[in-house]
Amino acid sequence: MVILNETIMSVALPRLMEQFSVSAASAQWLSTGFMLTMAVVIPFTGWLLNRFTLRTVFIIAMSAFTLGTALAGLAPTFGILLAGRVVQAVGTAIMMPLLMTTVLNVVPLARRGRIMGVISIVIAVAPATGPTVGGVILEHFTWRWLFFTVLPIALFALAAGAAWVRNVTEPHPVRLDVPSGALSAVGFAGLVFGLSSIGEAAGGHAAVAPWIPILVGVLALAAFAARQLRLKDRALLDLRTLARPTFTVALGVMLVSMMALFGTIILLPIYLQEVLGWSTQQSGLALLPGGVVMAVLGYVVGTLYDRIGPRPLVVPGSVLGAAGLWGYTTLSEDSSALMVVGLHVAISIGLSLLFSPLMTTALSALPRPLYAHGSALMSTLQQVAGAAGTALFITLLTVGTASSAAAGLPARAAMMDGVHLAFLSGAAVFTLNVVAVWFVKRPAADAA
Repeated sequence: MVILNETIMSVALPRLMEQFSVSAASAQWLSTGFMLTMAVVIPFTGWLLNRFTLRTVFIIAMSAFTLGTALAGLAPTFGILLAGRVVQAVGTAIMMPLLMTTVLNVVPLARRGRIMGVISIVIAVAPATGPTVGGVILEHFTWRWLFFTVLPIALFALAAGAAWVRNVTEPHPVRLDVPSGALSAVGFAGLVFGLSSIGEAAGGHAAVAPWIPILVGVLALAAFAARQLRLKDRALLDLRTLARPTFTVALGVMLVSMMALFGTIILLPIYLQEVLGWSTQQSGLALLPGGVVMAVLGYVVGTLYDRIGPRPLVVPGSVLGAAGLWGYTTLSEDSSALMVVGLHVAISIGLSLLFSPLMTTALSALPRPLYAHGSALMSTLQQVAGAAGTALFITLLTVGTASSAAAGLPARAAMMDGVHLAFLSGAAVFTLNVVAVWFVKRPAADAA
């Protein structure tokens, strides 16, 4: 539920613009603000998980998410709705590293693949099905039901967790390094905000030139990294995880895959609605088969990982994902629903073969003291990769469409050119994975 909410709002923005009389740039903050909050909060989760008991952190996370969901659903103004989304995002940001750290602490290495397979369903399927769920709800109910549908589930999860979650980690007093926190917040927020603004800037609607927050973010993160390496065991986010090649290679391939996933999620509904003329519900349902495939394969792939290791899975996964994205470059104004959905299913199968093995390989390569920091770093960079993928696809879509429109092409044909350019670039970037996956290897048993 918490991850689903990262993308569930994407199809609701036009209706909310009308409801609250706000511009597209303002409405976009419901998604951008969610990602920004995630990027700021996640780096603190390594410290949280070391400082407090697991049960305490769980209750904090689910309480924040539940409170934010209720606040957003009842919001009388746009400002309160945005505040609710931010509070939701705080709970979401804590929950993912909490989940992965718990698994690393309680699941033996031999069974870790199948459990990470279940987690990959959460990581990949929830964002992929967010627009589908949102489209179906909006077709029959008001936008408030995007939150009221989730609220009882969140309340049940909070109650169940309070009753059943046990403490499986040993907290110890760790001082919060305030300068690190400030640098982290400025760095990751600047990077995600700048990347998210690139698409608006390409369309001439950005309030600030994207390179400014990106530059500020990069400089702040450079200072942050230098301070973490100097603090070592007292670091807010221990970057010594990156000194382990198995972790770093698997993480790199996963981030490129996340860019492709989020870029496709944002671009495909635009193509279906603006070029093919589909409704919001139809375009949302078009993404559902791929989401179902990822859900079905998650556990299967995880179980296979425990038996045969990562490489026999990630190699065909990268090839299939790349083939699907290259297939999207052949779409036209007359493409059939079968072709669109079929290619999306192919990409989904490829990503299913990648996500679970990559997560398991990366995190299992770390020693126990670095579990919390490794999962926090992975979750943070996934947000950056998602923002980068969205920025890449939307910017190229906007640039390609504007260029063709200036040449005198009709609006539909110009949009089709923009879609081609975006998918062509996305396919080219994803093809790097076809080479990189050959360097992914099963971590040594003594690493855990």
